[in-house]
Amino acid sequence: MSDIKQELIDAMVAVKLPGIIDAVNKADAAGMPATDIIDAMSAGMTEVGVLFQKGRLFLPHVLSAAAGMNKAMEILGPKLAAGGDAGKKLGTAVMGTVEGDVHDIGKSICSTMLQCAGFEVHDLGRDVPTQKFIDEIKGGCNFCGMSALMTTTMTVMKTIIDITRDEGYRDKVTMMVGGAPITQIYCDKIGADIYGETANETTDKAKAIAGDA
Repeated sequence: MSDIKQELIDAMVAVKLPGIIDAVNKADAAGMPATDIIDAMSAGMTEVGVLFQKGRLFLPHVLSAAAGMNKAMEILGPKLAAGGDAGKKLGTAVMGTVEGDVHDIGKSICSTMLQCAGFEVHDLGRDVPTQKFIDEIKGGCNFCGMSALMTTTMTVMKTIIDITRDEGYRDKVTMMVGGAPITQIYCDKIGADIYGETANETTDKAKAIAGDA
């Protein structure tokens, strides 16, 4: 399966929609689990983001790769849902890309996987005002997933965590962070609970905290 995984990554970096779809269908036909296909594509999308920041790819390329991710989710969505547990609610999660950041492919994939795993998900989209995260947490969400793809917006994650701590309900919510510039070190530094390099990793960690590992 390692060769197929590399083909998926290469297809993403090539940013041609037909090639991405072909790679997904090939991996699916070969019996590669849907979660592994998404992980490989996420790794490719991360590489696309790096090349974009270096000026080697441009916005149309990123949008083409993003369209490939969306198409893959359409193809693999039914299999992800079939592997989930719709009858069990593990928790309620608010998900969003932080204020000032409009990149939401990885976050959207994570939202889908959490929902398939049994979480109720409130996906707020991208460029989400800080207060909306806070309102959702106050409203009962016990998991909060925040995504950022730019170093200039990742600091918003700390702001949200600090607010929950200052207002006295930090211990009632599990904070999840992710995105290209985010690392485990940054997660620990700002006091978040979960860092996931991939949507699958984040989902597995959330399930473990929810008691369904």
